[in-house]
Amino acid sequence: MTRQFGDYQNEIYFDGLFGVLPKYPLEFAGLEAAALAALPPSIRSYVAGGAGDEHTQRANVTAFRRWGLVPRMLVGAARRDLSVRLFGLELPSPLFLAPIGVIGLCAQDGHGDLATARAAARTGVPMIASTLTVDPMEQVAAELGDVPGLFQLYTPTDRALAESLVHRAEAAGFRGIVVTLDTWVTGWRPRDLAVGNFPQLRGQALANYTSDPVFRARLAKAPEEDLQAAVAEWVGLFGNPLTWDDLAWLRSITRLPLILKGICHPEDVRRARDGGVDGVYCSNHGGRQADGGLPALDALPAVVEAAAGLPVLFDSGVRTGADVVKALALGAAAVGIGRPYAYGLALGGADGVVHVLRSLLAEADLIMAVDGYPTLADLRAEGALRRV
Repeated sequence: MTRQFGDYQNEIYFDGLFGVLPKYPLEFAGLEAAALAALPPSIRSYVAGGAGDEHTQRANVTAFRRWGLVPRMLVGAARRDLSVRLFGLELPSPLFLAPIGVIGLCAQDGHGDLATARAAARTGVPMIASTLTVDPMEQVAAELGDVPGLFQLYTPTDRALAESLVHRAEAAGFRGIVVTLDTWVTGWRPRDLAVGNFPQLRGQALANYTSDPVFRARLAKAPEEDLQAAVAEWVGLFGNPLTWDDLAWLRSITRLPLILKGICHPEDVRRARDGGVDGVYCSNHGGRQADGGLPALDALPAVVEAAAGLPVLFDSGVRTGADVVKALALGAAAVGIGRPYAYGLALGGADGVVHVLRSLLAEADLIMAVDGYPTLADLRAEGALRRV
């Protein structure tokens, strides 16, 4: 019989018969507390913190409480199918690992990008690798094995460098390009400011730049010989305030699926669709970039409607399997996990990430079983989700 994601709880209960208890917390609050205690203050502030007074970050989380799944009985949900087809890929679940720019620094060995890729390979959950990695994208892609990865692009002001990064991602085997739109300038982040820490200014998580031939050609000396000069060069290149006029160029530089991240307004969805993108990514960067905005979940239904069948990826505020189910019911084609897996990584490397992903999938699967939704199509049927 084919295993279901919910079987993870059976493994835990069976281990308990022999006195073996879970090594990592099973609920987000415990996971967060343990991880924050393990992380150094500078990385703790970067991962846990948000913009402004963090109202939007909190609102992202609490928005899920305003929705409730309506149970359906006698539907025979003994088997559930959470598989999805996305950008021509057959995926076992609708989860993905959202890009986190300092994920490499969250692992105890300082190579969290590689550990995250290994966890993706073990679970079948795709990873979106950030431009800002500790190890070059080619090494990250190699750890993914047969599991697809996507590359997230922070578009530099130098188009030649942008094209080099994209073409390297193609050559490395990534299966899509995710362009982040809301981070051409850094938002006001009091926690980071209070500890005076911005990792990239210290030369951290810049491997994709310092290994790039176009970037290296701009320097008088190799980055390993003059890191300070490399950082200064990066500062001058990083932020590109893209406009709709740039979309045709972005579309022209890759044959891979192109997804725009940070889309929360229906009119932006329609313009992106008309511009030939393959998907949109509804997200407000987890509340890290701008405070005072709508929770991303509140924007999701209108984004899905405007997408008119174009796949909509979603993240921001996802903490539990129940959150995953609700985002899927509101029309998300796939749901990204951020802080939960960063905390799992901080506690246990690849093993910690695997635990977080299996826990989220088990909870989502069991909710669909108990509430009578054997497929994602059933979950998205009219009346499955109601505001409370």
